Amino acid sequence: MRGTALAAVTMAGVLTLAGCAKDTGNSSNNASGSTGNSGSSCVTAPKPPAAPELATSSSAAGGKVDASKLKIGLAFDVGGRGDASFNDAAAAGTDKAKADLGVTQVSESTASASEAESAKQQRLEQMAADGLNPIIAVGFAYAPSVAAVAPKHPGTKFAIVDDDSINQPNVTPLVFAEEQGSFLAGVAAVYKSKSCHIGFVGGVNTPLIQKFEAGYIQGAKAVSDKVKIEDEYLSPAGDFSGFQDPAKGNVKAAAEIAKGADVVYHAAGASGKGVFDAAKAGKALAIGVDSDQYNQKTVAADKDIIITSMIKRVDVAVFNYIQAVAKGDLSVLPKRFDLKVDGVGYATSGGKVDDIKDVLDGYKAQIIDGTIKVSDKPSK
Repeated sequence: MRGTALAAVTMAGVLTLAGCAKDTGNSSNNASGSTGNSGSSCVTAPKPPAAPELATSSSAAGGKVDASKLKIGLAFDVGGRGDASFNDAAAAGTDKAKADLGVTQVSESTASASEAESAKQQRLEQMAADGLNPIIAVGFAYAPSVAAVAPKHPGTKFAIVDDDSINQPNVTPLVFAEEQGSFLAGVAAVYKSKSCHIGFVGGVNTPLIQKFEAGYIQGAKAVSDKVKIEDEYLSPAGDFSGFQDPAKGNVKAAAEIAKGADVVYHAAGASGKGVFDAAKAGKALAIGVDSDQYNQKTVAADKDIIITSMIKRVDVAVFNYIQAVAKGDLSVLPKRFDLKVDGVGYATSGGKVDDIKDVLDGYKAQIIDGTIKVSDKPSK
């Protein structure tokens, strides 16, 4: 998402890249993902005030509608359905529309890592020619194609996830505050770290993934003035293979763990499987992304080391968009799916962050009320 940059919060403590003492404690990290580290010696900031009740509001488009006449096109990004991450979240949105709104037809197509831009355009053109309406493009990589195809089909509604650069009356952006949810991931990582040394693995070095990186670093710094952070990307901008290369994800994460990181957060799509495998092999912990990856079948072998996931509710955005189209009122959609509308958040499956939920919710409330401003640009 190329959302508006938010001002960085002023907070005590800066990143210390050396001299981070090893917490010897009475136990070491293990693959069971033990939750008994809420008193981490890495934490130097006081606990935030308790979160008030009803700190979030619903992002629902409102009211059950009949969407049975809609014929939906779902153009997946690299990885497609089954990536245990971003695309699966979008698929969950259309699956819910089938169950709750009566949708009967969803046509899916998936991009390949090396395909030309013309292939994306052809995919969208074919969907429009087949009478699919609305058409949902999953990922910012579709922006040039949506911009080219949408004006040719003014009667067809398009939505694009993670991009708000297209100024066309029939195009709706579905964008998120990834940096806000990632801030909470950074807080969780520090509280669960025994070495005061954590890591981040990004898929592709783009402004979108930099938002995950920015929030994670800021959240970690907010609670510790001595944490050390490893920070790596799998591929440069323009090379989308970083979202579908588990082997490379494994190598990068293993290198961070070898340097001392004992909690690693990934924003790397299907490559996250390799990050999880490396964390398990290295007796470290991991934080998932987009979907609640603790419950994803494709990474089930590593669920014991997944302490939480930064939830990016692409499923909610896709479902709400379909609901709004069926209702005939797109104005009910939020401009951005953020913490306030439950557009991003953190997962609690497995109970591994139950002991710090009050801390996470306290920071969440401060972000919602504006006390903390989370930047979407990394500050290293």
